[in-house]
Amino acid sequence: MLNRSRLFTSESVSEGHPDKVCDRISDEIVDAYLAADPQSRVACETLATTNFICVAGEVRGPSDVLKGIEERVRNAVRDIGYEQDGFHWKNNEIVVKLHEQSADIAIGVDGGVDKDEGAGDQGIMFGYACTETKELMPAPIVFSHRILQLMAEARRAGQEQFLGPDSKSQVTLRYENGKPVAVDSIVVSTQHVEGLDQATVREIVKPYIARALPQGWACPEDKLLVNPTGRFVIGGPDGDCGLTGRKIIVDTYGGAAPHGGGAFSGKDPSKVDRSAAYAARWLAKNVVAARLADKCQIQIAYAIGVAEPVALYIETFDTAKVDTEKLEETLRDMVTLTPRGIRTQLGLNRPIYARTAAYGHFGRAAENDGAFSWERLSLADELARTFGGAAQAAE
Repeated sequence: MLNRSRLFTSESVSEGHPDKVCDRISDEIVDAYLAADPQSRVACETLATTNFICVAGEVRGPSDVLKGIEERVRNAVRDIGYEQDGFHWKNNEIVVKLHEQSADIAIGVDGGVDKDEGAGDQGIMFGYACTETKELMPAPIVFSHRILQLMAEARRAGQEQFLGPDSKSQVTLRYENGKPVAVDSIVVSTQHVEGLDQATVREIVKPYIARALPQGWACPEDKLLVNPTGRFVIGGPDGDCGLTGRKIIVDTYGGAAPHGGGAFSGKDPSKVDRSAAYAARWLAKNVVAARLADKCQIQIAYAIGVAEPVALYIETFDTAKVDTEKLEETLRDMVTLTPRGIRTQLGLNRPIYARTAAYGHFGRAAENDGAFSWERLSLADELARTFGGAAQAAE
């Protein structure tokens, strides 16, 4: 079945996309509480529209954090770059509706003398890795993110004054025998200042696309679509209402792997929607880095209030070089997949989440302060030794 040609597409959205603005704000709230108390609990949702932002949800943590929420929201919007008439960091009306976490949830989740912490909710989480890119991620989502990141970096540095914060990208690659070999088409829509025509925006965007792609992978000119509607001046929440958690495929693998359904942003790491998805990526990436499979997909399932996962399943799409049942047993022995175990091993009770809100939670470089710890190849050598192989050298 692999011996055929096919197309596969993934999309990304920038930090200025309405939904990503909301993800960023919600994760700023998570960071604020974790900075004040690493054991804080947060489940925060944000809505943004023309000149209005509403932050709502449940929290448990130091009460004085609430005093700084509005300022933190304004600073996030300013950092993204919104100073337009319909959405301005200084002028937006901001409503904060955060209240105490439900006691019923706390009973099931909190640990005690004779009880480990339970999962914050039932659910299924997926992790995935493959050999398509050095990040061990699917190529279409990596290139989609990279285009927008390069544009945003130039805009923030003052090198690109004609582009606005809101943009989207979409990359379609051609696969032969299961491997990406060429670009088939690319779509980029970007907010721009008044007075630019479509042809000018196209010329501005093209160098960033070229830099984002591997050498020799230029997009055919007739399949490069930039601002197909011809005009994109009104952007961000002024142009389209934003909500937390609406870009979960952008956040993960661009559709190349399943998604359990739960969003990440706005949730503290006791919520397995977030922490277990990070753990599943960590395991899958290390399996591939250990050269035990070319593709690895891991599903973990939980019940609310129960510490241990009710199931763990590994799929390697016939690329495994070892027995998958033994691999599953080995992973269970190597790591602790309880909510507390995941947070401890990955160091998740830290204010590291606002930076995850745009350009994907996976395929990023692990940072010195613990951000993106789930991208470290900390298990690969041991896995390789266990199965008699050699791990990939670079993270």
